[in-house]
Amino acid sequence: MENEPLIDNALKTELSALYGAESRHYHGLAHIEAMLALAGEYREELGDPGAVEAAIWFHDAIYDSRAKDNEAQSAALAERLLADRVDAARLKRVSAMILATATHQLPLFEDAAAMRDASLFLDMDLSILGAAPDAFDAYEHAVRREYDWVEEPMWRAGRGEVLKAFLGRAHIFHTEEFRRRFEPQAKLNLARSLEALATDEK
Repeated sequence: MENEPLIDNALKTELSALYGAESRHYHGLAHIEAMLALAGEYREELGDPGAVEAAIWFHDAIYDSRAKDNEAQSAALAERLLADRVDAARLKRVSAMILATATHQLPLFEDAAAMRDASLFLDMDLSILGAAPDAFDAYEHAVRREYDWVEEPMWRAGRGEVLKAFLGRAHIFHTEEFRRRFEPQAKLNLARSLEALATDEK
């Protein structure tokens, strides 16, 4: 059945060990748990909750701030560890959702329910952008710690480009629900963070 969970306790333990690495200050288990909580809130909206849960668990399983292929590596891990648990079409959807976190552009599914699931999944991943200011600031600080090997001028320039890209979109979030719930605060947070980056630069 499509709504059967793909992630059993043994797999949760294996993945939790990856998320528990000392180098993970934001992309750790707390991020996964926050997304799972949102998935629980929106479960009735999901066509395949099990696939979304699997994508959540695997999407940052491989994370090295120096690497450029974390999403591809995480998708490959999901394909390997879930291969005997799920049919090929469903696994392809899970993998495509994971890969989409590289750009946060929607993967092109022919199935409307799969598109909806991917939209909600990507919005859950970005929900921290619309968090209360103190939580958002803690997130920004944690990400900076993950990139502590990057010199400050390069960090300010690179992070600024990332934040400007999100602000430059017609909408930060794909779904109406998340736009209503998170977008106004996300725009305030991003603008404030950009201003801080520019102030620090002077």
